[in-house]
Amino acid sequence: MPQINLPIVESNASTLPLADTSGTQTGASVRGKYAFISLGCPKNLVDSERMLGLLRDDGFELVQEPTNSDFVVINTCGFIDNARRESLEAIDQMLELKRSGKIRGVIVSGCLAEREREQLLQARPEIDSLVGVFSRDDITKLANQLVDGLDEQRMIFRPAPIQALNDSNRLRITPPHFAYLKVSEGCDRLCTFCAIPKMRGKHASKPKELVLSEARQLAEAGTRELIIVAQDTTYYGRDIYGESRLTELLRALEQVDGIEWIRLMYFYPMYIDDDLIETIASSEKIQPYIDMPLQHINTEMLRRMARRVTAESTREIVAKLRRMIDGLVLRTTFITGFPGETEEHFAELMDFVDEVRFERLGVFTYSLEPDTPAAKLPNHLPDEIKLERQQRLMQKQQAIAFEWCKNQVGSFAEVLIDQAIDTDKNVWLGRCYADAPDVDAVVYLTGQPQRKLEIGQIVPAEIVDFRQYDLVAAAIGAPR
Repeated sequence: MPQINLPIVESNASTLPLADTSGTQTGASVRGKYAFISLGCPKNLVDSERMLGLLRDDGFELVQEPTNSDFVVINTCGFIDNARRESLEAIDQMLELKRSGKIRGVIVSGCLAEREREQLLQARPEIDSLVGVFSRDDITKLANQLVDGLDEQRMIFRPAPIQALNDSNRLRITPPHFAYLKVSEGCDRLCTFCAIPKMRGKHASKPKELVLSEARQLAEAGTRELIIVAQDTTYYGRDIYGESRLTELLRALEQVDGIEWIRLMYFYPMYIDDDLIETIASSEKIQPYIDMPLQHINTEMLRRMARRVTAESTREIVAKLRRMIDGLVLRTTFITGFPGETEEHFAELMDFVDEVRFERLGVFTYSLEPDTPAAKLPNHLPDEIKLERQQRLMQKQQAIAFEWCKNQVGSFAEVLIDQAIDTDKNVWLGRCYADAPDVDAVVYLTGQPQRKLEIGQIVPAEIVDFRQYDLVAAAIGAPR
């Protein structure tokens, strides 16, 4: 077995280098300088990259430090209480810079802007402009208005489109070798705990031709891993084609030159048929990894959540995925402390996690969202019970995850390099098929003495050890 010596570093999959921003205006007339704060999920990140691209094309220069800018754009998240709090803290920090004269203006976009609108302006009147989710392409209008000193339209909110917006010509802030590809927008599920439909509208698929065009553009820019995202990926196509077309789309994406890994996120446990599973199982590019947020397993809880699935149907689809896809890594999320959840309901969830042994699992405590149906349900639970159940479930999952990592030692996997740890010692941070960026674990990788590695390479490796959730690997062959 190869020997590996690693420096002690803090494992953090979200600490990735920013993409090269040399695509900003240089050598030409610069309309103004701006900084950008992107919060929330990968779908929001795609919106951020689209706005960055539009600002670049309109002559604005992106800078890293807000104090070196004329204005700051904050693309906010409004999903749950913690996310809203983070967004408001970022807004308040930038408004303080404005009050001290270090920046001229603050533009707020994204889900929190869409959700609160006038209420947000009333609470923080020093915000210069609000940009709704579906008016993101108007960002340059508000930026020009700000740098020209015009006090005109402070808010732009457009209705949700019939088809998902065009996300091409983005200025990427992920590393060049991986990118998120949004295939639809909005959601028709109306889960009782979720405010996404109020912010993102009804489900709107992106036409297949546009998805493929964006994928080719990303591949030409050096993307090797496409991460498919949506609010509800398995619903793709039903609104514009009358049936789910995810299988057809995936087969077309497999043909895009330059793309070597395809990763599937945000699967809802409906509309997953044998044809889709067989496509995933037989593909050389689609990784045997599925992110499928389940939220609970008890049928009564699922009914109260309006998930439109049962314990029986959930178990059936999970078993089928396990049976048909070799080496499948399943990622899911659960909610503890949903209104009416009893200790018996929670015990069933604990047993389910013990039974299925998810390789990747996250747990959220229930967040009361005032404008959702769940807010009106009886039997809301104290925060301490929500948190205690979250901790118990994560303790159970920790043992499962550590056991999975231990079982990987001695196996072989390809590792996609995301970041350098020590280039002199040829030590790198990457991910294998089991790891999506930001939300999963990482792989510590050492190269062979005679062959220096680079960010963005895919390297054959042997798993030689593990550190809690993370794997340790040694390169054993030529990277590509």
